[in-house]
Amino acid sequence: MSLSLQRTESPLQTAISKFITARNVLNFRRNEVVYSQGDLADALFYIQAGRVKVAVVSQSGKEATLSVFTETDLVGLGCLSSQERRLGTATAMEPSQLIRIDRDSWFKVLREQPELFEVALAHLSSRNIELQKDLCAQILEPSETRLARVLLKLAQIGAEQTAPVTLPRISHDTLASMVGTTRSRITYFMNSFRKRGLIDYKGSVMVHPSRLTAALQDD
Repeated sequence: MSLSLQRTESPLQTAISKFITARNVLNFRRNEVVYSQGDLADALFYIQAGRVKVAVVSQSGKEATLSVFTETDLVGLGCLSSQERRLGTATAMEPSQLIRIDRDSWFKVLREQPELFEVALAHLSSRNIELQKDLCAQILEPSETRLARVLLKLAQIGAEQTAPVTLPRISHDTLASMVGTTRSRITYFMNSFRKRGLIDYKGSVMVHPSRLTAALQDD
């Protein structure tokens, strides 16, 4: 059976609760756009439930998926810098609930409640570390290993978990843009993972986290 995650409320979740009103809790359908590339960057979003993909499109029309965010993540953090326009498009990968936080409101609360600044800084530092890890993996690791790490990241669970985790529907094209390889190579690796018992296809992709992590360590 697949796993439904139960999370203990984090300091960031407690902080976000101060921003929740009836007007800024937004629900998105699968494949519905949260914000588009080029839109005014005037707010960030906290993912209450679901998953959101952020992608960029070049002038020639080529799309690259930058990242996938899940519950308790913040999306659209560029608005907290000098960025005036969105550099990418955020799209719900499954039915999702997001809390929209106006940029000015965010800074106002941080000024009024300095203790929340430490919570926000810790989250941003953690995000920066993850980005550095992703960059190192992109440069140093083979594409098969990068795909395994992407699947584990999408599963959002530790290696000690043995129960399979069902992922949101995600195309091989999207996985290819996240991993930095071709769709045909993704298909080849996914078939290889399935034959090795690391994943299953039963309508959706089911990841076996402990097996996939062990395979990474063996490699």
